[in-house]
Amino acid sequence: MKPRINLEETQLSDGSPLVLQEHDGRHYLIVRGQQICGPATRAAEEELARLACAPFRPARQPKIWLIGLGLGHTLAALIKELPQKRAVFTVAEPLEKLPGWIRTHLPAGPLDDPRVILQNDPGPAALHRQDGQLHAILTHLDASPTGPRNRPWVDERRWVSAAFEALQPGGLLAIAGSRYAPDLTRKLQGSGFEVAEFTVPVSPNAKRPKLQPIWLARKGRAEA
Repeated sequence: MKPRINLEETQLSDGSPLVLQEHDGRHYLIVRGQQICGPATRAAEEELARLACAPFRPARQPKIWLIGLGLGHTLAALIKELPQKRAVFTVAEPLEKLPGWIRTHLPAGPLDDPRVILQNDPGPAALHRQDGQLHAILTHLDASPTGPRNRPWVDERRWVSAAFEALQPGGLLAIAGSRYAPDLTRKLQGSGFEVAEFTVPVSPNAKRPKLQPIWLARKGRAEA
């Protein structure tokens, strides 16, 4: 049996250890023994990008905001879905070491794309500065950085309100998770979003695949 190799390790703001691990050619981000990003989240991350980008393929300059880099799966899928030269992909990643890990251990990753911008604030203040310019905001409830209470940013009403204001009319707040969050649709609707729910198989080729949820929250209708 091939061993699991710890490639990198650091501490999160709450003191939890974050480990980049490799096993049999696959990479994982591990927090307290639990996989938060890796093979178990990749299918949902890629489908999240596909669904979020679909309405904006005709846009000349789509502006996408991604909460957290993870292992780069969502970002790579965004770049594939939106090949426009003037697209802008902003990655809000507060952990300064993570991009270096990705460049070192996953050198074929998406960070060298000139359309990618890295910044460190995923919070409402950074979203307020977007002022209705974004086409889509994407986050994963498990793989993305957390808010001030060590909970997903979507649990913070002021963050959801800031996301709503940062989006263009018709823009999408796209959310994936490893498990269903029963109150999320109601919370998003309470902030003015129109919400649709989807599911995606964790392992598409499995006979009885486990399903993971995706929420698409739209800010009204797109401008004509």
